Amino acid sequence: MAILEKNALKRKPEWLKVKIENPKNLNHVNTLIRSLNLNTVCDGANCPNRLECFSKKTATFMILGNVCSRHCRFCNIESGQLTPPDLNEPFRVAQAVKALELKHAVITSVTRDDLQDGGAGLFASTINAIRDASPDTIIEVLIPDFKGDYDALKVVMDAKPHIINHNVETISRLYDAIRPEADYEQSLTLLKRIKSYDATIFSKSGFMLGLGENRDEVYALIEDLKAVHVDILTIGQYLPPSEYHAPLIEYIHPDQFVAYGKYATSIGISSVASSPLVRSSYNALDVFNTLSKNSNA
Repeated sequence: MAILEKNALKRKPEWLKVKIENPKNLNHVNTLIRSLNLNTVCDGANCPNRLECFSKKTATFMILGNVCSRHCRFCNIESGQLTPPDLNEPFRVAQAVKALELKHAVITSVTRDDLQDGGAGLFASTINAIRDASPDTIIEVLIPDFKGDYDALKVVMDAKPHIINHNVETISRLYDAIRPEADYEQSLTLLKRIKSYDATIFSKSGFMLGLGENRDEVYALIEDLKAVHVDILTIGQYLPPSEYHAPLIEYIHPDQFVAYGKYATSIGISSVASSPLVRSSYNALDVFNTLSKNSNA
């Protein structure tokens, strides 16, 4: 096993400080998740918004275990011994969604390249279980690339979630360093297939800034996402989970996030969230409601 190089962590600027509210709800969500033996990407990925989201009685559930088959250098999810899928997990996720009275449930997973369908079947089962338990809940899934397997993607699409998200994470030039087991064009193809198969499903993607990209590369990435008809775009600041992850090259000023967001909107991406603390599922219900209103106008 390769020895990971230790990187110096940079002091956070003022605009990245997070306010914590309503600890009572935070404890309620934590207790419920533990009682149902569930995982959340909020904790697994060390998300900077997890305390705020938990305090609002919401969470992004992570299925297929808490160990990943890949080794992305930006991610805090563990790699190691993989376990068989828990076929009862969809039912427990649905229980949590119902108990929390969620209006918008987000389901993601670790990447499971060891499974023949990449875990697509369990995504579909979870979508169906949530729909049965809480019919009015908006269902969003954040999926891996399934190694480009269209049949696996179709299994998820056939379950009819409201939103399918797949993050490109960074510019194409940095894939070998940041996402060595992924492929930029393969991710774009997946996003394109969502809209070509079912235009009623909203497609979504996101990426991080601060890994060493330049502005022209960011604008080019936004244009690539527009070209594959992405409806929703999230842009946030990369924050290294530890000193052993990919190094942070720079903190991007909020004004530059605003500029990128305005550009994405100007070229026709319907909904854009761009600021340092934005993450994939942050304020996801508000985004969906805005999109739905515009679609029905």
